[in-house]
Amino acid sequence: MNSEFKGIIVIAICIILAYLFINPGASYERIDVVGSTSVQPLVEKLAENFTSSHEDIRIYVQGGGSGMGIRSTKQGLANIGMSSKELSSTEKKNLTEITIGKEGIVIAVSNQNNIKDLSIEQIKNIFNGKITNWKEVGGNDKEIHVITREEGSGTRSAFESIVMDDTKIKDSAIVQSSTESVKQSVASDPGAIGFVSFAHMNDDVKPISVDGVSPSEKTITNEEYVLQRPFIFLIKGEPSKFAKEFLSWIKSPAGTEIIKKEKIIPVK
Repeated sequence: MNSEFKGIIVIAICIILAYLFINPGASYERIDVVGSTSVQPLVEKLAENFTSSHEDIRIYVQGGGSGMGIRSTKQGLANIGMSSKELSSTEKKNLTEITIGKEGIVIAVSNQNNIKDLSIEQIKNIFNGKITNWKEVGGNDKEIHVITREEGSGTRSAFESIVMDDTKIKDSAIVQSSTESVKQSVASDPGAIGFVSFAHMNDDVKPISVDGVSPSEKTITNEEYVLQRPFIFLIKGEPSKFAKEFLSWIKSPAGTEIIKKEKIIPVK
């Protein structure tokens, strides 16, 4: 049994158990949202705010990755799928995409690193192993330690699509399973470099400009900053009355304000 099929079974079991054991006998309409762990925290915030004024609706949000969101929606296990990557033509089949926002991907280094700017080509060659010392890009004579996310991460998928071309992240890269783990690794190692979500940046690490453009809400909005990815909702067929109501609310001023607070750029 492959991992993808196991994942589908886990999602299905979680949904069935929720139906059986969460507030049995309660009268409400249920919306299941499944997919990207990058989109998940934002949707949990949106769902919490929406259901506070819609007591007849319950929204259950589960992760599993963008691929899981696509498959679960296609198979009818989720009312709404979540993806933080662009879908292929095959993945798009029979699905409607609704982009709710976009987010920057930040190249991060230690605060002790004197590098301020890198080109896309330099970033690619650092991550694929062609550049191994910071002095090769104008920095100190120090070995570069590449920190990356795990295979299947939406952040990694978007980074690879934009930066890596036909090359791959080097095998010796240190793999971390979350944005926070990447930040901790980079913060504690003067030679490290990694990529993290713009929404999760703080003073623990230093952001690097890309081709002379710093990551900011302005440069992500006007697409001057090229390292960015979409936050997408996926629907199969006609959404239910209640799912449609939730989707409409997300695009409202109230929903848009929450998206902005989470450092995601709203898309009308």
